[in-house]
Amino acid sequence: MLSDKKLRDILVKENYLAKDEADRGLALAKEYGSNFDEVLISEGLVSKDLLGQALAEYFKVDFLNLNKVKPDRLTVQLVPETMARAKNLSLVRDNGRELILGMADPTDKTTANLIEKKTGRHVKIFLMLKVDLEDLWALYRSSLADEFKGILKTLASPKASEDEKENATIAIVDALLRHGNDSKASDIHIEPFSKKVVVRFRVDGVMHDELEIDKKFLEPIVSRIKIMAKMRTDEHRAAQDGKLRYDVGDGWFDVRVSIVPIVEGENIVLRLLASRNKRIGLPNLGLSDKDMKKLKHAIGRPHGMILVTGPTGSGKTTTLYAVLTILNKSDVHIATIEDPVEYNIEGVSQIQVDAKTNLTFANGLRAIVRQDPDIIMVGEIRDKETANIAVNSALTGHLVLSTLHTNDAPTALPRLIDMEVEPFLVASTVNLIVAQRLVRKNCEKCRTSYRITDEEKMIIKNEPMIQSVLKARKITNLDKLNLYRGKGCNVCNNTGFTGRIGIFEVMEMTEELRAMVSDKESSDAIMKAARQAGMTTMLEDGLDKVFSGITTLEEVLKTTRG
Repeated sequence: MLSDKKLRDILVKENYLAKDEADRGLALAKEYGSNFDEVLISEGLVSKDLLGQALAEYFKVDFLNLNKVKPDRLTVQLVPETMARAKNLSLVRDNGRELILGMADPTDKTTANLIEKKTGRHVKIFLMLKVDLEDLWALYRSSLADEFKGILKTLASPKASEDEKENATIAIVDALLRHGNDSKASDIHIEPFSKKVVVRFRVDGVMHDELEIDKKFLEPIVSRIKIMAKMRTDEHRAAQDGKLRYDVGDGWFDVRVSIVPIVEGENIVLRLLASRNKRIGLPNLGLSDKDMKKLKHAIGRPHGMILVTGPTGSGKTTTLYAVLTILNKSDVHIATIEDPVEYNIEGVSQIQVDAKTNLTFANGLRAIVRQDPDIIMVGEIRDKETANIAVNSALTGHLVLSTLHTNDAPTALPRLIDMEVEPFLVASTVNLIVAQRLVRKNCEKCRTSYRITDEEKMIIKNEPMIQSVLKARKITNLDKLNLYRGKGCNVCNNTGFTGRIGIFEVMEMTEELRAMVSDKESSDAIMKAARQAGMTTMLEDGLDKVFSGITTLEEVLKTTRG
Protein backbone atom coordinates (compact mmCIF):
# COMPACT_ATOMS: atom_id res chain seq x y z
CA MET A 1 0.00 0.00 0.00
CA LEU A 2 1.15 3.54 -0.74
CA SER A 3 1.98 5.71 2.23
CA ASP A 4 0.08 8.99 2.54
CA LYS A 5 3.31 10.89 1.83
CA LYS A 6 3.99 8.84 -1.31
CA LEU A 7 0.43 9.43 -2.56
CA ARG A 8 0.84 13.17 -1.88
CA ASP A 9 4.09 13.20 -3.89
CA ILE A 10 2.49 11.38 -6.85
CA LEU A 11 -0.48 13.75 -7.01
CA VAL A 12 1.73 16.84 -6.81
CA LYS A 13 4.35 15.56 -9.29
CA GLU A 14 1.71 14.66 -11.90
CA ASN A 15 -0.08 18.02 -11.37
CA TYR A 16 -3.28 16.43 -10.08
CA LEU A 17 -3.06 18.58 -6.96
CA ALA A 18 -1.27 21.76 -5.86
CA LYS A 19 1.32 21.24 -3.12
CA ASP A 20 -0.47 23.49 -0.59
CA GLU A 21 -3.76 21.62 -1.14
CA ALA A 22 -2.01 18.25 -0.80
CA ASP A 23 -0.35 19.39 2.44
CA ARG A 24 -3.70 20.61 3.77
CA GLY A 25 -5.22 17.22 2.96
CA LEU A 26 -2.41 15.47 4.83
CA ALA A 27 -2.90 17.70 7.86
CA LEU A 28 -6.66 17.05 7.85
CA ALA A 29 -6.11 13.28 7.53
CA LYS A 30 -3.83 13.37 10.57
CA GLU A 31 -6.29 15.54 12.52
CA TYR A 32 -9.29 13.38 11.60
CA GLY A 33 -7.44 10.09 12.10
CA SER A 34 -8.63 9.17 8.61
CA ASN A 35 -7.29 7.88 5.30
CA PHE A 36 -5.62 10.54 3.17
CA ASP A 37 -7.47 9.49 -0.01
CA GLU A 38 -10.87 9.67 1.74
CA VAL A 39 -10.11 13.17 3.02
CA LEU A 40 -9.04 14.31 -0.46
CA ILE A 41 -12.42 13.23 -1.85
CA SER A 42 -14.61 14.39 1.06
CA GLU A 43 -12.96 17.84 1.13
CA GLY A 44 -13.33 18.22 -2.64
CA LEU A 45 -9.57 18.58 -3.16
CA VAL A 46 -9.66 15.98 -5.91
CA SER A 47 -12.50 14.03 -7.55
CA LYS A 48 -12.87 10.28 -7.14
CA ASP A 49 -12.34 9.75 -10.87
CA LEU A 50 -9.19 11.87 -10.92
CA LEU A 51 -7.70 10.21 -7.82
CA GLY A 52 -8.44 6.74 -9.17
CA GLN A 53 -6.95 7.60 -12.54
CA ALA A 54 -3.79 9.00 -10.95
CA LEU A 55 -3.25 5.85 -8.88
CA ALA A 56 -4.07 3.58 -11.82
CA GLU A 57 -1.42 5.33 -13.94
CA TYR A 58 1.11 4.96 -11.14
CA PHE A 59 0.41 1.23 -10.73
CA LYS A 60 0.06 0.75 -14.53
CA VAL A 61 -3.36 -0.91 -14.30
CA ASP A 62 -6.88 0.17 -15.24
CA PHE A 63 -9.06 2.08 -12.79
CA LEU A 64 -12.45 0.55 -11.93
CA ASN A 65 -15.11 3.08 -10.86
CA LEU A 66 -17.95 1.33 -9.03
CA ASN A 67 -20.43 3.83 -10.51
CA LYS A 68 -19.79 2.32 -13.92
CA VAL A 69 -20.01 -1.41 -13.20
CA LYS A 70 -22.73 -3.60 -11.70
CA PRO A 71 -21.31 -5.81 -8.91
CA ASP A 72 -22.58 -9.34 -8.35
CA ARG A 73 -23.22 -10.33 -4.71
CA LEU A 74 -22.40 -14.03 -5.27
CA THR A 75 -19.09 -13.19 -6.96
CA VAL A 76 -18.17 -10.73 -4.20
CA GLN A 77 -18.77 -13.43 -1.58
CA LEU A 78 -16.36 -15.90 -3.23
CA VAL A 79 -13.66 -14.21 -1.14
CA PRO A 80 -14.17 -14.29 2.68
CA GLU A 81 -15.10 -10.91 4.14
CA THR A 82 -12.24 -10.99 6.65
CA MET A 83 -9.72 -11.47 3.83
CA ALA A 84 -11.34 -8.79 1.66
CA ARG A 85 -11.18 -6.21 4.46
CA ALA A 86 -7.68 -7.18 5.62
CA LYS A 87 -6.22 -6.98 2.12
CA ASN A 88 -8.36 -4.04 0.88
CA LEU A 89 -9.80 -5.86 -2.12
CA SER A 90 -12.99 -7.33 -3.52
CA LEU A 91 -14.09 -9.52 -6.36
CA VAL A 92 -16.62 -7.49 -8.34
CA ARG A 93 -18.20 -9.68 -10.99
CA ASP A 94 -17.67 -12.53 -13.44
CA ASN A 95 -17.39 -11.31 -17.04
CA GLY A 96 -17.51 -14.87 -18.42
CA ARG A 97 -13.82 -15.10 -19.27
CA GLU A 98 -12.38 -14.13 -15.88
CA LEU A 99 -13.20 -12.69 -12.47
CA ILE A 100 -12.86 -8.93 -12.02
CA LEU A 101 -10.77 -8.16 -8.92
CA GLY A 102 -10.58 -4.66 -7.45
CA MET A 103 -7.57 -3.92 -5.24
CA ALA A 104 -6.35 -0.84 -3.39
CA ASP A 105 -2.84 -2.30 -3.86
CA PRO A 106 -2.65 -3.92 -7.32
CA THR A 107 0.99 -4.94 -6.68
CA ASP A 108 -0.14 -7.60 -4.18
CA LYS A 109 0.20 -10.47 -6.67
CA THR A 110 0.55 -13.04 -3.86
CA THR A 111 -3.03 -12.42 -2.71
CA ALA A 112 -4.32 -12.32 -6.30
CA ASN A 113 -2.69 -15.72 -6.97
CA LEU A 114 -4.24 -17.10 -3.79
CA ILE A 115 -7.71 -16.00 -5.00
CA GLU A 116 -7.08 -17.64 -8.38
CA LYS A 117 -6.14 -20.88 -6.64
CA LYS A 118 -9.18 -20.71 -4.32
CA THR A 119 -11.69 -19.99 -7.10
CA GLY A 120 -10.05 -21.97 -9.88
CA ARG A 121 -10.51 -18.95 -12.18
CA HIS A 122 -8.22 -16.38 -13.73
CA VAL A 123 -8.60 -12.89 -12.22
CA LYS A 124 -8.06 -9.53 -13.89
CA ILE A 125 -6.77 -6.88 -11.49
CA PHE A 126 -8.10 -3.31 -11.40
CA LEU A 127 -7.25 -0.39 -9.14
CA MET A 128 -10.18 0.42 -6.80
CA LEU A 129 -10.46 3.14 -4.19
CA LYS A 130 -11.17 2.25 -0.57
CA VAL A 131 -14.44 4.21 -0.65
CA ASP A 132 -15.74 1.91 -3.43
CA LEU A 133 -14.43 -1.23 -1.75
CA GLU A 134 -16.43 -0.38 1.37
CA ASP A 135 -19.62 -0.31 -0.72
CA LEU A 136 -18.77 -3.77 -2.05
CA TRP A 137 -18.09 -5.13 1.42
CA ALA A 138 -21.63 -4.14 2.38
CA LEU A 139 -22.80 -6.92 0.01
CA TYR A 140 -21.57 -9.49 2.55
CA ARG A 141 -24.44 -8.49 4.79
CA SER A 142 -27.65 -10.47 4.66
CA SER A 143 -30.90 -8.49 4.59
CA LEU A 144 -32.03 -7.04 7.90
CA ALA A 145 -35.10 -9.33 7.90
CA ASP A 146 -32.96 -12.44 7.31
CA GLU A 147 -30.54 -11.50 10.08
CA PHE A 148 -33.39 -10.83 12.50
CA LYS A 149 -35.05 -14.24 11.99
CA GLY A 150 -32.33 -16.18 13.78
CA ILE A 151 -31.84 -13.59 16.51
CA LEU A 152 -35.56 -13.33 17.35
CA LYS A 153 -35.85 -17.13 17.40
CA THR A 154 -33.24 -17.24 20.17
CA LEU A 155 -34.90 -14.37 22.06
CA ALA A 156 -38.32 -16.08 21.93
CA SER A 157 -37.09 -19.54 22.90
CA PRO A 158 -38.26 -20.66 26.39
CA LYS A 159 -35.07 -22.72 26.65
CA ALA A 160 -32.79 -19.73 26.12
CA SER A 161 -30.73 -18.68 29.13
CA GLU A 162 -30.67 -15.10 30.37
CA ASP A 163 -27.20 -14.67 28.89
CA GLU A 164 -28.41 -15.93 25.50
CA LYS A 165 -31.38 -13.56 25.58
CA GLU A 166 -29.13 -10.65 26.53
CA ASN A 167 -26.73 -11.48 23.69
CA ALA A 168 -29.67 -11.73 21.27
CA THR A 169 -30.91 -8.27 22.31
CA ILE A 170 -27.42 -6.84 21.83
CA ALA A 171 -27.30 -8.49 18.37
CA ILE A 172 -30.67 -6.93 17.41
CA VAL A 173 -29.52 -3.38 18.17
CA ASP A 174 -26.14 -4.01 16.52
CA ALA A 175 -27.91 -5.27 13.39
CA LEU A 176 -30.17 -2.19 13.28
CA LEU A 177 -27.24 0.22 13.57
CA ARG A 178 -25.02 -1.69 11.16
CA HIS A 179 -27.69 -2.06 8.48
CA GLY A 180 -28.72 1.57 8.93
CA ASN A 181 -25.13 2.66 8.38
CA ASP A 182 -24.67 0.32 5.38
CA SER A 183 -27.90 1.69 3.87
CA LYS A 184 -26.63 5.27 4.36
CA ALA A 185 -29.75 6.02 6.41
CA SER A 186 -29.89 9.34 8.25
CA ASP A 187 -32.47 8.04 10.75
CA ILE A 188 -33.74 4.72 12.11
CA HIS A 189 -37.33 4.75 13.38
CA ILE A 190 -38.55 2.02 15.76
CA GLU A 191 -42.32 2.56 15.99
CA PRO A 192 -44.62 0.52 18.26
CA PHE A 193 -48.22 -0.30 17.30
CA SER A 194 -50.86 -2.45 19.04
CA LYS A 195 -49.43 -5.85 18.01
CA LYS A 196 -46.21 -5.10 16.15
CA VAL A 197 -43.15 -2.88 15.95
CA VAL A 198 -42.24 -1.35 12.59
CA VAL A 199 -38.62 -0.48 11.76
CA ARG A 200 -38.14 2.18 9.10
CA PHE A 201 -35.03 3.80 7.64
CA ARG A 202 -34.91 7.34 6.25
CA VAL A 203 -32.61 7.26 3.22
CA ASP A 204 -31.99 10.39 1.14
CA GLY A 205 -34.87 12.09 2.97
CA VAL A 206 -37.43 9.36 2.17
CA MET A 207 -38.82 6.81 4.66
CA HIS A 208 -38.57 3.10 3.79
CA ASP A 209 -40.20 0.20 5.70
CA GLU A 210 -37.49 -2.33 6.60
CA LEU A 211 -39.23 -4.97 8.70
CA GLU A 212 -41.94 -5.74 11.25
CA ILE A 213 -41.31 -7.58 14.52
CA ASP A 214 -43.54 -8.85 17.30
CA LYS A 215 -44.48 -6.29 19.97
CA LYS A 216 -43.09 -8.52 22.75
CA PHE A 217 -39.55 -7.76 21.58
CA LEU A 218 -39.91 -3.98 22.03
CA GLU A 219 -39.06 -3.78 25.73
CA PRO A 220 -35.64 -5.47 25.58
CA ILE A 221 -34.71 -3.37 22.51
CA VAL A 222 -35.69 -0.15 24.29
CA SER A 223 -33.74 -1.16 27.40
CA ARG A 224 -30.61 -1.99 25.40
CA ILE A 225 -30.69 1.35 23.56
CA LYS A 226 -31.23 3.24 26.84
CA ILE A 227 -28.20 1.53 28.38
CA MET A 228 -26.02 2.34 25.36
CA ALA A 229 -27.16 6.00 25.36
CA LYS A 230 -26.78 6.35 29.17
CA MET A 231 -30.49 7.00 29.73
CA ARG A 232 -32.66 6.04 32.67
CA THR A 233 -33.96 2.51 32.08
CA ASP A 234 -36.68 2.89 34.74
CA GLU A 235 -38.23 5.98 33.14
CA HIS A 236 -41.08 5.15 30.73
CA ARG A 237 -43.39 8.15 30.98
CA ALA A 238 -41.09 11.03 30.03
CA ALA A 239 -39.19 11.86 26.85
CA GLN A 240 -35.44 11.23 26.99
CA ASP A 241 -32.54 12.26 24.76
CA GLY A 242 -29.12 10.67 24.64
CA LYS A 243 -26.12 9.93 22.46
CA LEU A 244 -23.96 6.91 21.75
CA ARG A 245 -20.95 6.05 19.62
CA TYR A 246 -21.00 2.86 17.56
CA ASP A 247 -17.83 1.19 16.30
CA VAL A 248 -18.05 -0.33 12.85
CA GLY A 249 -15.06 -2.03 11.25
CA ASP A 250 -12.18 0.44 11.15
CA GLY A 251 -14.32 3.47 12.01
CA TRP A 252 -17.21 4.75 14.08
CA PHE A 253 -20.25 6.96 13.91
CA ASP A 254 -22.24 8.87 16.52
CA VAL A 255 -25.93 8.25 17.09
CA ARG A 256 -28.33 10.77 18.60
CA VAL A 257 -31.12 8.96 20.45
CA SER A 258 -34.65 10.27 21.09
CA ILE A 259 -37.17 8.16 23.02
CA VAL A 260 -40.72 9.46 23.46
CA PRO A 261 -43.60 7.64 25.22
CA ILE A 262 -46.66 7.22 22.98
CA VAL A 263 -49.95 5.36 23.45
CA GLU A 264 -48.55 2.02 22.24
CA GLY A 265 -45.18 2.14 24.01
CA GLU A 266 -41.92 4.02 23.61
CA ASN A 267 -41.11 5.39 20.16
CA ILE A 268 -37.41 5.48 19.26
CA VAL A 269 -35.66 7.59 16.63
CA LEU A 270 -31.94 7.09 16.09
CA ARG A 271 -30.20 9.86 14.13
CA LEU A 272 -27.02 8.51 12.53
CA LEU A 273 -24.35 11.21 12.45
CA ALA A 274 -21.40 10.86 10.11
CA SER A 275 -18.00 10.31 11.68
CA ARG A 276 -15.60 13.17 11.07
CA ASN A 277 -13.87 11.64 8.06
CA LYS A 278 -17.24 11.02 6.35
CA ARG A 279 -18.56 14.55 6.60
CA ILE A 280 -19.20 16.66 3.54
CA GLY A 281 -16.59 19.29 2.71
CA LEU A 282 -17.56 22.72 1.40
CA PRO A 283 -16.68 21.90 -2.24
CA ASN A 284 -19.04 18.89 -2.17
CA LEU A 285 -22.18 20.71 -1.01
CA GLY A 286 -23.31 21.54 -4.54
CA LEU A 287 -22.62 25.28 -4.68
CA SER A 288 -22.03 26.74 -8.14
CA ASP A 289 -18.67 28.41 -8.80
CA LYS A 290 -20.33 31.84 -8.60
CA ASP A 291 -22.01 31.10 -5.25
CA MET A 292 -18.90 29.41 -3.84
CA LYS A 293 -16.90 32.56 -4.61
CA LYS A 294 -19.46 34.68 -2.73
CA LEU A 295 -19.38 32.36 0.31
CA LYS A 296 -15.59 32.20 0.45
CA HIS A 297 -15.42 35.99 0.24
CA ALA A 298 -17.86 36.32 3.16
CA ILE A 299 -16.08 33.81 5.42
CA GLY A 300 -12.80 35.57 4.67
CA ARG A 301 -14.07 38.79 6.27
CA PRO A 302 -13.06 39.41 9.92
CA HIS A 303 -16.51 40.41 11.15
CA GLY A 304 -20.17 40.49 10.20
CA MET A 305 -22.89 37.88 9.99
CA ILE A 306 -23.46 34.91 7.68
CA LEU A 307 -26.92 33.32 7.86
CA VAL A 308 -28.02 29.94 6.50
CA THR A 309 -31.77 29.54 6.11
CA GLY A 310 -34.19 26.75 5.28
CA PRO A 311 -36.62 24.32 6.92
CA THR A 312 -35.62 21.47 9.25
CA GLY A 313 -33.70 18.81 7.35
CA SER A 314 -32.46 21.10 4.58
CA GLY A 315 -28.76 20.65 5.42
CA LYS A 316 -28.13 23.95 7.23
CA THR A 317 -25.98 22.34 9.94
CA THR A 318 -23.90 20.48 7.33
CA THR A 319 -23.18 23.78 5.57
CA LEU A 320 -22.17 25.51 8.81
CA TYR A 321 -19.85 22.66 9.81
CA ALA A 322 -18.28 22.67 6.35
CA VAL A 323 -17.58 26.40 6.78
CA LEU A 324 -16.18 25.87 10.30
CA THR A 325 -13.80 23.21 8.95
CA ILE A 326 -12.24 25.83 6.65
CA LEU A 327 -12.16 28.53 9.34
CA ASN A 328 -10.74 26.22 12.04
CA LYS A 329 -7.11 27.34 12.19
CA SER A 330 -4.69 27.71 15.09
CA ASP A 331 -4.60 31.51 14.88
CA VAL A 332 -8.32 32.01 15.68
CA HIS A 333 -10.60 31.08 18.57
CA ILE A 334 -13.93 29.58 17.49
CA ALA A 335 -16.80 29.05 19.92
CA THR A 336 -20.27 27.61 19.28
CA ILE A 337 -23.59 27.34 21.10
CA GLU A 338 -25.67 24.46 19.70
CA ASP A 339 -28.78 22.39 20.38
CA PRO A 340 -27.65 19.70 20.07
CA VAL A 341 -23.91 19.52 19.43
CA GLU A 342 -24.02 17.07 16.53
CA TYR A 343 -20.30 16.75 15.81
CA ASN A 344 -17.34 17.35 18.06
CA ILE A 345 -14.75 19.54 16.32
CA GLU A 346 -11.17 19.43 17.53
CA GLY A 347 -9.95 22.95 18.32
CA VAL A 348 -13.44 24.48 18.68
CA SER A 349 -15.10 25.39 22.00
CA GLN A 350 -18.60 23.91 21.75
CA ILE A 351 -21.42 24.58 24.22
CA GLN A 352 -24.55 22.42 24.46
CA VAL A 353 -27.83 24.21 25.23
CA ASP A 354 -29.26 22.87 28.51
CA ALA A 355 -32.68 24.07 29.66
CA LYS A 356 -32.22 22.42 33.09
CA THR A 357 -29.38 24.80 33.95
CA ASN A 358 -30.90 27.75 32.06
CA LEU A 359 -28.12 27.53 29.50
CA THR A 360 -30.16 28.95 26.62
CA PHE A 361 -28.89 30.24 23.27
CA ALA A 362 -29.01 33.78 24.63
CA ASN A 363 -27.23 33.00 27.92
CA GLY A 364 -24.67 30.79 26.18
CA LEU A 365 -23.99 33.49 23.60
CA ARG A 366 -23.46 36.09 26.34
CA ALA A 367 -20.91 33.76 27.96
CA ILE A 368 -19.15 33.10 24.64
CA VAL A 369 -18.67 36.82 23.96
CA ARG A 370 -16.74 37.08 27.25
CA GLN A 371 -14.43 34.23 26.13
CA ASP A 372 -12.56 36.38 23.57
CA PRO A 373 -13.72 34.54 20.43
CA ASP A 374 -12.89 35.52 16.85
CA ILE A 375 -15.64 33.42 15.29
CA ILE A 376 -18.99 32.49 16.85
CA MET A 377 -21.50 29.95 15.62
CA VAL A 378 -25.05 30.11 17.00
CA GLY A 379 -26.95 26.93 16.14
CA GLU A 380 -30.19 28.81 15.57
CA ILE A 381 -31.57 32.31 16.15
CA ARG A 382 -34.95 31.56 17.73
CA ASP A 383 -35.87 34.68 19.70
CA LYS A 384 -35.30 38.43 19.87
CA GLU A 385 -32.80 38.20 22.73
CA THR A 386 -30.50 35.81 20.82
CA ALA A 387 -30.96 37.84 17.62
CA ASN A 388 -29.91 41.10 19.28
CA ILE A 389 -26.85 39.60 20.99
CA ALA A 390 -25.76 37.89 17.74
CA VAL A 391 -26.15 41.10 15.70
CA ASN A 392 -24.27 43.15 18.29
CA SER A 393 -21.49 40.55 18.37
CA ALA A 394 -21.15 40.86 14.59
CA LEU A 395 -21.07 44.62 14.96
CA THR A 396 -18.26 44.55 17.53
CA GLY A 397 -15.64 42.67 15.54
CA HIS A 398 -16.77 39.03 15.49
CA LEU A 399 -17.63 36.80 12.55
CA VAL A 400 -20.99 35.26 13.45
CA LEU A 401 -22.53 32.21 11.74
CA SER A 402 -26.10 31.14 12.41
CA THR A 403 -29.31 29.70 10.98
CA LEU A 404 -32.86 30.94 10.59
CA HIS A 405 -36.07 29.20 9.58
CA THR A 406 -37.15 31.17 6.50
CA ASN A 407 -38.19 30.01 3.03
CA ASP A 408 -35.69 32.06 1.03
CA ALA A 409 -32.71 34.36 1.49
CA PRO A 410 -34.43 37.79 1.27
CA THR A 411 -37.04 36.84 3.92
CA ALA A 412 -34.29 36.44 6.53
CA LEU A 413 -33.82 40.23 6.69
CA PRO A 414 -37.42 41.18 7.64
CA ARG A 415 -37.41 38.16 9.98
CA LEU A 416 -34.58 39.68 12.02
CA ILE A 417 -36.43 43.01 12.10
CA ASP A 418 -39.54 41.16 13.34
CA MET A 419 -37.34 39.95 16.22
CA GLU A 420 -36.95 43.62 17.20
CA VAL A 421 -33.44 44.07 15.81
CA GLU A 422 -33.03 47.65 14.58
CA PRO A 423 -33.11 47.79 10.74
CA PHE A 424 -29.88 49.79 10.56
CA LEU A 425 -28.13 47.09 12.64
CA VAL A 426 -29.38 44.33 10.34
CA ALA A 427 -28.28 46.34 7.30
CA SER A 428 -24.80 47.00 8.66
CA THR A 429 -23.98 43.50 10.02
CA VAL A 430 -25.41 40.88 7.63
CA ASN A 431 -22.88 40.12 4.89
CA LEU A 432 -24.33 37.00 3.26
CA ILE A 433 -27.46 34.85 3.40
CA VAL A 434 -27.56 31.30 2.07
CA ALA A 435 -30.98 29.66 1.55
CA GLN A 436 -30.93 25.97 0.73
CA ARG A 437 -32.82 22.73 0.20
CA LEU A 438 -31.70 19.15 -0.44
CA VAL A 439 -32.66 17.18 -3.55
CA ARG A 440 -31.96 13.54 -4.32
CA LYS A 441 -29.24 12.86 -6.88
CA ASN A 442 -29.72 10.56 -9.85
CA CYS A 443 -27.90 7.27 -9.33
CA GLU A 444 -24.72 7.52 -11.42
CA LYS A 445 -24.75 3.76 -11.93
CA CYS A 446 -28.14 3.51 -13.67
CA ARG A 447 -28.67 7.11 -14.84
CA THR A 448 -30.06 7.31 -18.35
CA SER A 449 -31.24 10.10 -20.63
CA TYR A 450 -34.76 10.32 -22.02
CA ARG A 451 -36.69 12.65 -24.29
CA ILE A 452 -38.73 15.19 -22.32
CA THR A 453 -42.38 14.18 -21.75
CA ASP A 454 -45.44 16.18 -22.80
CA GLU A 455 -46.29 16.77 -19.13
CA GLU A 456 -42.82 18.20 -18.47
CA LYS A 457 -43.12 20.40 -21.56
CA MET A 458 -46.33 21.92 -20.16
CA ILE A 459 -44.66 22.58 -16.79
CA ILE A 460 -41.75 24.33 -18.49
CA LYS A 461 -43.96 26.41 -20.78
CA ASN A 462 -46.00 27.66 -17.79
CA GLU A 463 -43.00 28.58 -15.64
CA PRO A 464 -41.18 31.82 -16.63
CA MET A 465 -38.19 31.09 -14.39
CA ILE A 466 -37.60 27.76 -16.14
CA GLN A 467 -37.79 29.61 -19.46
CA SER A 468 -35.05 32.00 -18.31
CA VAL A 469 -32.75 29.09 -17.39
CA LEU A 470 -33.36 27.47 -20.80
CA LYS A 471 -32.59 30.78 -22.50
CA ALA A 472 -29.35 31.16 -20.56
CA ARG A 473 -28.35 27.65 -21.64
CA LYS A 474 -29.38 28.44 -25.26
CA ILE A 475 -31.95 25.64 -25.27
CA THR A 476 -34.61 26.68 -27.79
CA ASN A 477 -36.23 23.45 -29.00
CA LEU A 478 -38.06 21.57 -26.22
CA ASP A 479 -38.84 18.67 -28.57
CA LYS A 480 -35.15 17.82 -28.70
CA LEU A 481 -34.46 18.36 -24.99
CA ASN A 482 -33.11 15.33 -23.09
CA LEU A 483 -33.38 15.01 -19.31
CA TYR A 484 -31.97 12.35 -16.98
CA ARG A 485 -33.25 9.89 -14.38
CA GLY A 486 -32.11 6.68 -12.69
CA LYS A 487 -33.72 3.47 -13.94
CA GLY A 488 -33.15 1.68 -10.62
CA CYS A 489 -30.41 -0.83 -9.80
CA ASN A 490 -28.81 -2.72 -6.92
CA VAL A 491 -26.65 0.28 -5.96
CA CYS A 492 -29.63 2.63 -5.44
CA ASN A 493 -31.96 -0.10 -4.13
CA ASN A 494 -34.09 0.38 -7.27
CA THR A 495 -35.03 3.96 -6.32
CA GLY A 496 -33.08 5.67 -9.10
CA PHE A 497 -31.40 7.96 -6.54
CA THR A 498 -28.24 7.80 -4.44
CA GLY A 499 -27.33 10.57 -2.04
CA ARG A 500 -28.49 14.18 -1.94
CA ILE A 501 -27.08 17.52 -3.01
CA GLY A 502 -27.94 21.09 -2.08
CA ILE A 503 -29.68 23.64 -4.23
CA PHE A 504 -28.83 27.16 -3.14
CA GLU A 505 -29.76 30.81 -3.18
CA VAL A 506 -26.79 32.93 -2.10
CA MET A 507 -27.54 36.60 -1.49
CA GLU A 508 -24.55 38.89 -1.02
CA MET A 509 -25.43 42.18 0.62
CA THR A 510 -24.84 45.19 -1.64
CA GLU A 511 -25.14 48.87 -0.74
CA GLU A 512 -28.51 48.97 -2.49
CA LEU A 513 -29.82 46.01 -0.44
CA ARG A 514 -28.51 47.54 2.82
CA ALA A 515 -30.40 50.76 2.05
CA MET A 516 -33.58 48.78 1.32
CA VAL A 517 -33.29 46.96 4.67
CA SER A 518 -32.79 50.26 6.52
CA ASP A 519 -35.96 51.56 4.82
CA LYS A 520 -37.86 48.37 5.87
CA GLU A 521 -38.73 47.43 2.30
CA SER A 522 -40.54 44.13 1.74
CA SER A 523 -38.83 40.79 1.08
CA ASP A 524 -40.42 40.77 -2.41
CA ALA A 525 -38.72 44.08 -3.25
CA ILE A 526 -35.42 42.81 -1.82
CA MET A 527 -35.76 39.59 -3.88
CA LYS A 528 -36.31 41.61 -7.07
CA ALA A 529 -33.28 43.80 -6.40
CA ALA A 530 -31.10 40.82 -5.49
CA ARG A 531 -32.03 39.03 -8.72
CA GLN A 532 -31.25 42.15 -10.73
CA ALA A 533 -27.86 42.18 -9.00
CA GLY A 534 -27.22 38.62 -10.26
CA MET A 535 -28.52 36.35 -7.48
CA THR A 536 -29.52 32.87 -8.62
CA THR A 537 -32.69 31.55 -6.95
CA MET A 538 -32.95 28.03 -5.55
CA LEU A 539 -35.27 27.05 -8.40
CA GLU A 540 -32.78 28.30 -10.99
CA ASP A 541 -29.89 26.54 -9.26
CA GLY A 542 -31.97 23.34 -9.09
CA LEU A 543 -32.85 23.59 -12.78
CA ASP A 544 -29.17 23.94 -13.66
CA LYS A 545 -28.64 20.64 -11.83
CA VAL A 546 -31.58 19.10 -13.72
CA PHE A 547 -30.18 20.06 -17.14
CA SER A 548 -26.74 18.82 -16.02
CA GLY A 549 -28.22 15.39 -15.27
CA ILE A 550 -27.61 15.56 -11.51
CA THR A 551 -31.28 15.33 -10.48
CA THR A 552 -34.80 15.29 -11.93
CA LEU A 553 -37.23 18.08 -12.74
CA GLU A 554 -39.85 16.48 -10.48
CA GLU A 555 -37.42 16.40 -7.56
CA VAL A 556 -36.51 20.10 -7.88
CA LEU A 557 -40.11 21.29 -8.30
CA LYS A 558 -41.30 19.18 -5.38
CA THR A 559 -38.55 20.54 -3.13
CA THR A 560 -38.78 24.22 -4.05
CA ARG A 561 -42.58 24.40 -4.17
CA GLY A 562 -43.44 21.90 -1.42
